[in-house]
Amino acid sequence: MFSAGNVRRTRMPRRNASDSSEFISRRQAIALGASGLLLAGCSRPSPNSQSAPTHTVGSLLERKSFFVAHRGSGDNWPEHTAQAYAESLKLGVPALEISVNSTRDGVLVCHHDQSLLRTTGQDRKIAELTYAELSALRVDARAWLGPETALEPIPAVREVLDRYAASHVIFIEDKQGTNTAPLLDLMDSYPDSVEHFVWKQPASARQVTAAASRGYKTWGYFLPEAIPRLDELAGSFDFLGVFHGADDATIGRVVGYGKPVICWEIHTRSARDRVTALGVQGLMCSNLPYVMSSEAAETRDRFSTGTRAAGDLPWTTEQGWAAQPVIDAASASVLLASDQNISYRLGSMSPIAKEIHTLSFEMCWPLELPSDQLHAGIAFGQPDDSPYRVLVPSTVGGYHLIIRPDGELVLYRRDPGNPAGTRLQSIMTAPVRAGEWMRFAIEVTPASVRFSRLDGAGWSGITMDRQYRGGYSSLCKDYRDAVPVQFRNVTVS
Repeated sequence: MFSAGNVRRTRMPRRNASDSSEFISRRQAIALGASGLLLAGCSRPSPNSQSAPTHTVGSLLERKSFFVAHRGSGDNWPEHTAQAYAESLKLGVPALEISVNSTRDGVLVCHHDQSLLRTTGQDRKIAELTYAELSALRVDARAWLGPETALEPIPAVREVLDRYAASHVIFIEDKQGTNTAPLLDLMDSYPDSVEHFVWKQPASARQVTAAASRGYKTWGYFLPEAIPRLDELAGSFDFLGVFHGADDATIGRVVGYGKPVICWEIHTRSARDRVTALGVQGLMCSNLPYVMSSEAAETRDRFSTGTRAAGDLPWTTEQGWAAQPVIDAASASVLLASDQNISYRLGSMSPIAKEIHTLSFEMCWPLELPSDQLHAGIAFGQPDDSPYRVLVPSTVGGYHLIIRPDGELVLYRRDPGNPAGTRLQSIMTAPVRAGEWMRFAIEVTPASVRFSRLDGAGWSGITMDRQYRGGYSSLCKDYRDAVPVQFRNVTVS
């Protein structure tokens, strides 16, 4: 280990300017379309390889835009685990975000919540457990990522820093707020620590002075309640943070301070594009494999794997793990069982790039039918992956095909801001029976949309409406009753 005094004088060899420019230009060919975000080599060697690039705070800020793996990309792997950190860095991101708590015996560990209830099912505080006791527990993200997700241990901070502190930028936060000195001492023990660590904290917290006095860059993130104190607090930090749910005016105001701004947490491509267009430089992203691309990864659902495909998300992430529908590998299906009006975005299969395509799916009410005027189905044709819920105003327009228990099959067009939609065509099909699967197909061309129910006699309708031809779609449960609806065999051809 290096003493704090040695750290200030010790510098690792740095890549010269020609090396850096060569690396970036070699990746320009895979720039991310309208977002302008560069992938730092999706197929590059592992972080420990001799040929892997070394990322520093300085090289991070040289990029027009950059990604930070939020909790190790917690939409894809169990958050704040060794697996999540390793898998997210394989994608080429230059930076990790790590939350820190301390056990009863003073071991710093990677975990967001001070309580273990959400992630392990154990209603205990980390501060109450020894590291040996904590090591026996596992992060259980099956409620969020699917039932086949592996349970993962909670890593010690030192283990993670030993592996990545020399090669990547690490945004690091003391979640308990009581570990400032030991955490800074640990950071100081690594070579070139000020080039690889950024101190992260809520803007209103008080640790910034201690971190800055040791030479670290600081990132203060502004929760909604701290936004009124922007003028008072912004000057204390090198980087500013703004929540993805902030409106355009608020994001513009934060950007207006002239400091690098990092937005958290980015789950969708539409959020990526919105905040970068407003001048945000850094994207603290929870859904890296999906957001770092702008193309569809799948042509059929992956429910049979028992894990959620990258890009598939409930309509909201603000309600946490409880909003995720139930994926069942045995039946290769997903069950929307919430008592809310909800949708499930099929980002893994979006955008559908072909002008002429068929979107097929199967649906059933497995236990009982809702009342006759209630309905479920699929929304399609949206231009981006902004949340789309039937009967709730959305920022994007598109179509939705619904079926009611009495067998009425209806195609609606809905414009942005219109909660109800315009009925384009309807046909009567056979009444629905609980527990029986129905099959549907939607054939899209530049001039028409044809929709069919394929189980039974074969019913179909057609509209010549041409308003929406976007490539994003969502499965929809369009009522507040708790009667669950189930989907399977979603395909694009």
